[in-house]
Amino acid sequence: MMQFSDYIFYFFSSILILASLKVITANNPVYSALSLVLAFFSAAGIWLLLHAEFLAIALVLVYVGAVMVLFLFVVMMLDINLESLKKGFWSYFPFAILIAGVFIVEIYLVVSDKFFLESQIESFGTSKSNTHSIGNILYTDYLLPFQIAAVILLVAIISAIALTMFGHKSHKAIDPKDQIKVKRNDRIRIVKMKSEKR
Repeated sequence: MMQFSDYIFYFFSSILILASLKVITANNPVYSALSLVLAFFSAAGIWLLLHAEFLAIALVLVYVGAVMVLFLFVVMMLDINLESLKKGFWSYFPFAILIAGVFIVEIYLVVSDKFFLESQIESFGTSKSNTHSIGNILYTDYLLPFQIAAVILLVAIISAIALTMFGHKSHKAIDPKDQIKVKRNDRIRIVKMKSEKR
């Protein structure tokens, strides 16, 4: 007999599947971005059902709160040709079906008993929270990969800033050399005003 949590799981799963389909079938890119936000919220609900509260709140704060808001602003600011998007969707549909089939096979291989044996599952106990367990493993066993990923992200941020500042500048910039060469008479002009006498 199904429990109440099972009904909640099927509810979130149904919303997640429908929102995911709406992401790739919507004619308007803004609707696609909003559907992706709904899909992230549904996935966060499923993470909460699995007692993975850290992953759920990270999904909401990082992806919904930051990444998807940025996507939504970019999509709304760009002048996107919707007719070309409609034509391009059906031209790449067979290739998308092939990639989806490869993903399904890979997911089946990962979740099968060949990769996840009962002896390999590590139990953390009920006394520690999910966040404490992830932090304990992340900052002990995987400290070096975590630091390498942080350095790679830092290099990516610096590279993105350097690429935007490189070459022709379309925005107004101040050159310190020109500021030093300016004289007082070039900056200030004194104008005498005559006051009207009544």
